[in-house]
Amino acid sequence: MIFLIILVGCGFSYIPISKILKERNRPQWRTQAISRGDISLTVNATGKVEPTKKVTIGAFVGGPIMELSVDFNSIVKKDQVLAKIDPRIYEASVHRDSAILKTREAEVERASALLQQAINEEKRSLELKSLNATFVSKTEVDQLRFTRMAREADLIVAKANVEQAQAQLDNSKANLAYTLIKSPVDGLIINRKIDTGQTLTAGFQTPELFVVAPDMDQKVHIYASVDEADIGLIRKAQDENRPVHFTVDAYPDELFKEGTIVQVRLSSTEQQNVITYPVIVETPNREIKLLPGMTANLSFQIESKEDVVKVPNAALRFYPERKRVHPSDYPILDGTKEVEEQANAMNNRSQTAEEKTEASRKRSKRHVWVEDGEFLRAREVVLGISDNRYTELLEGEVKVDDSLVIGEKPKQ
Repeated sequence: MIFLIILVGCGFSYIPISKILKERNRPQWRTQAISRGDISLTVNATGKVEPTKKVTIGAFVGGPIMELSVDFNSIVKKDQVLAKIDPRIYEASVHRDSAILKTREAEVERASALLQQAINEEKRSLELKSLNATFVSKTEVDQLRFTRMAREADLIVAKANVEQAQAQLDNSKANLAYTLIKSPVDGLIINRKIDTGQTLTAGFQTPELFVVAPDMDQKVHIYASVDEADIGLIRKAQDENRPVHFTVDAYPDELFKEGTIVQVRLSSTEQQNVITYPVIVETPNREIKLLPGMTANLSFQIESKEDVVKVPNAALRFYPERKRVHPSDYPILDGTKEVEEQANAMNNRSQTAEEKTEASRKRSKRHVWVEDGEFLRAREVVLGISDNRYTELLEGEVKVDDSLVIGEKPKQ
């Protein structure tokens, strides 16, 4: 009798205990609600800061550097002297060619005088012959005429020698002027490759002395490489004049917001079967914070929408265990339904443009998970643009404030 009473008591206590254990072992889910707000689609890339233009200044003549007037980071003006090459051999060349020119000019004067003498002699012989034919023979007349013609040729040669001497003098003066290395533009010295006393040899290749960056205190360019899959979005952003935000490691707490896309270049680059295109971003640099060579982390603003329904990305990444899912949702969990739909869309190559658009839209369909009693149930959603935290909800079996499962809470 006592044993029967104990057995009945255990039977009645088993049901509450089993419920308690089942409730205790039931998983607790972390959730996040669907909300409304703004959302932006961005494309991220890295780039290198460079001046909008770099002017390399070289030396046309050789010789020792006598003076150096600027240093790194110097601000220079157009035609400002940056350095001076020892001019002594070039000054000597100018003096020599000046003397040669004077000699050639004197030769012109002498040739002119001899020509005039020959003209006068020929003229007198003709006058005498006109008075009496026997006074001057034909041979003498011919001799005087040819002498006059030779003097004319000598004068032409002398004048040509003057022009040649003048050209040589101009060349020597130009070489002397080249001993003063001047800046062709206003700008900032970003590189200096010489020191005082260094000897330049400009016989075979023009040496580089300075690199000047014009307008460095106004604007700079950022050269980014963008994947071919995103180039269509980048060109759309360029057409709509959308801003480019970026950061640099030198100022990690500062966000630069004034970047604009100025060029999407067609010169693609292939590296490890990945095609990228150069994209040039221009940004102000009034405080000269952005220096050549800095690495910029860019975010191209492609599209933005205000007051839309947003699904947390964590809910889209959540993938539940099979035992936690309602049996009717096993095909979704296994992926058979989605795989079948995508296969049908891809295999039909004779689709019209409308059908292909619809197929692409279907590929934007995903599933999120909600609590339903003991199990999780799938809810189909159609997604739009996305940022790093949320994705736009275009259609779906959920609404604002619905809680979506994003993970399982650790057991206490």
